[in-house]
Amino acid sequence: MTAMMAQTKDLELVIRHVLAGLGHGIHAGRERGAGVEFSEYRAYAPGDEWRRVDWKLLARADRYFVREAERDSHVAIWLWLDATASMAEPSREIHGVDKLWFARTVLACVAAIAQRQGDAFGLVVCTGGKVEFTPASRGPRQLQRVLAALSKSQPLGGLPSAEVLKANLHFARSPSMIFAVSDFLDWPSPLSAALLRLRNMRHDVRLLTLRTQAEVDASFKSGAGYRDPEQNDGLHRMTNADREHYRQQSRAHFDGVTASCRQNNIVHYEARIEQPLSGVLRSWLQLAGARAK
Repeated sequence: MTAMMAQTKDLELVIRHVLAGLGHGIHAGRERGAGVEFSEYRAYAPGDEWRRVDWKLLARADRYFVREAERDSHVAIWLWLDATASMAEPSREIHGVDKLWFARTVLACVAAIAQRQGDAFGLVVCTGGKVEFTPASRGPRQLQRVLAALSKSQPLGGLPSAEVLKANLHFARSPSMIFAVSDFLDWPSPLSAALLRLRNMRHDVRLLTLRTQAEVDASFKSGAGYRDPEQNDGLHRMTNADREHYRQQSRAHFDGVTASCRQNNIVHYEARIEQPLSGVLRSWLQLAGARAK
C-alpha cells in the first residue's frame, strides 16, 4: 500500500487514505473559560465576572453560580521539514519510497489535522543551506499552500548554518507546537541546536526520526559503494567486517539523540520508512498526547 501511495502525485488523496479512521487530534483543542459552548456550573468565587452569574439558578438555589464554558484553544502549529540531500535515501525494500517522501507526507497529514482543528499552521523547510517559510495561517487555502510547498521540496545540499537558523527563529513568537521530521544523522547540528533553542523558549517540540531498514540493520550490499551526499569525502565501501561496527556506532548515535530529547523534554519517535505511514503517524501523535496528559 505504501508503494502505491508513493506513486501518486496527489497529496490530498494520500492524506485522505492515511487519516481515514485515525481519530486523533494534535492537541486537546479546548480550554475552559468565558467561551460560547456551555460546560458546567461552579460556585461563584471573588473576582468572577458578574455577567457570568446565572441569575435564574440563583432564584432557584439561593446561591451564586457562574456558567463555566469551553472556548477554542488555538495554538500555532509549525511543520519543520529537513529537505537536505541525505533525505533522498531510498528504501531498499519498497520502490519509490525515500525519506523525503515519507517526511513530507506525514507532515502533510499533520497539516490536514491542524486545518480540521481550526489551528493556524505554517511550514519551515531546510534545504540547500537555506530556510524557506510558508507563513502560518488557517483554513483550506492555507492547507493548499502548505501542500504545494511540500510537494515541490527537493533534497538539496546541507543544513543552513547555526547563525542562519538562529536568525530565522522569529517565526515562533507566540506559544507554538513544532513538528520536525528529519533523519537526524547529524546531532548535534545546527538543526538540533535550533530545535533545542525553541524548546528552551517554552515551545512544544516534537521530533520524528526517519531511517531506512537497511540503515537500521546494516543490510547494505557487501562491497557496494556509498557516498555521503552532503560531504565531499569520497566513496565508502561496506564489507561484512564493517557491519557490526556500523550497527554499534549507529545505535549509539540515535541513543544519544533520544537521550538529548528526553533530557530536554522533547517528544521523540523513531520510525523506519518501510513501516505503514498511518501507524507511524498514530504512534507519533499518541506519544505526544501521552506527555500532554
